[in-house]
Amino acid sequence: MSDVLIIGNGGREHALGWKLNQSPHVKKIFFASGNGGTSENISISPNEINKLLDFAKKKKCFIVVGPEEPLSKGIVNSFENNGLTIFGPRKEAAELETSKVWAKNFMKKYEIKTACFRTFSNIEQAKDYVQKNDKKLVVKTNGIVAGKGVIVCNSKQEAFEALERIMVRKEFGDAGSSVVIEEQLCGEEISFIIMTDGKTIIPLASSQDHKRIYNDDKGPNTGGMGAYSPTPLVDEKLHDKIMINIMQKTISGMNNENRKFRGFLYAGIMIKDGEPYVLEFNVRMGDPECQPIMMRMGSDLYKYMEYCVNDKLDELEYMRWSKRSAVCVVMASKGYPRNYEKGKKITGLDKIITNTVSVFHAGTACNDGQIVTNGGRVFGVTAVGNGIENTIKNVYNAVSKITWDGVYYRTDIGKKALMYLTKI
Repeated sequence: MSDVLIIGNGGREHALGWKLNQSPHVKKIFFASGNGGTSENISISPNEINKLLDFAKKKKCFIVVGPEEPLSKGIVNSFENNGLTIFGPRKEAAELETSKVWAKNFMKKYEIKTACFRTFSNIEQAKDYVQKNDKKLVVKTNGIVAGKGVIVCNSKQEAFEALERIMVRKEFGDAGSSVVIEEQLCGEEISFIIMTDGKTIIPLASSQDHKRIYNDDKGPNTGGMGAYSPTPLVDEKLHDKIMINIMQKTISGMNNENRKFRGFLYAGIMIKDGEPYVLEFNVRMGDPECQPIMMRMGSDLYKYMEYCVNDKLDELEYMRWSKRSAVCVVMASKGYPRNYEKGKKITGLDKIITNTVSVFHAGTACNDGQIVTNGGRVFGVTAVGNGIENTIKNVYNAVSKITWDGVYYRTDIGKKALMYLTKI
């Protein structure tokens, strides 16, 4: 049996720990730095790589990296160079997420379908391109900003304003020193996540995220306001297209670039006229997609992670999945994704007593036994049920029991699935 160290403090990390704790091969799970809902928290931040290294050496832990920032700093390289077993991609492979410019050029080189794009580090040249372009555009920061560096623009003026925010006012810091400007793709967006050891690819259950802050996909992008799994949009034909034309090409291309990819690879995909186009890659498990996916997973996650880091995924079969649906609703602090207050007392958690609902903590802390808000996305309340309609009722029944001053959540998570099902 092994001790596991999960690096990160969000809902994704809580859900990964919840699932790994079910494995007979796991003895104890530590979280760095965890949140108000996780136990065995250690007071080391996810970016304090040397301190984490010392702790993992002492405990002889199997390490799982949740968020993108420590991956971008080369935590996997450092741990592997010190003989530790760690699940996640090395720094050079993580560039698929940490540099949108690099990722877009990679997709172009290996003929992976994506939106037409140009990259700029000079704002005047970027504005000139916008002025001459008659299509609706999306402006993206090159670097990582927790899912918030994508601005969808429906006019030239909105595109100019996005460039000012990113490149002049530096609202996203150094991540906006260069930008990708791409044409808007109209269609339906889904999340497709795999586990790979650089040779074998094992797909996870399909899911759909809800990135915008308000109902009906309005308002600014967030880290994600909810997700459900599976999505009826991904049938067998589309699944095969994604695996062959996107995932296999990507893993093969990364090998050709001498950047072997190992870990979770997430593709945000737009389906246009039945064809999948990559909007972006993430080099870790999605959040909040992780929560409903973990609730439906029937296999031993630890075993798959262990085989993955040892390049032995080809010895395992595809994972088993529950036939039930799962829906996650993110409960957030008022003002998110911009300014919000912390320290609000939370009530109602003791009312969630059903085994079909799990409350995954994200932006919470425990102060003298009282759970309080400590971030923008506070909980990922996740339910399973027979059919998506029943599951939506289950999750919102649970959500209604939890409250604090300034609580906010979307009320339409999962409803897209009902719409898609009526069209099939």
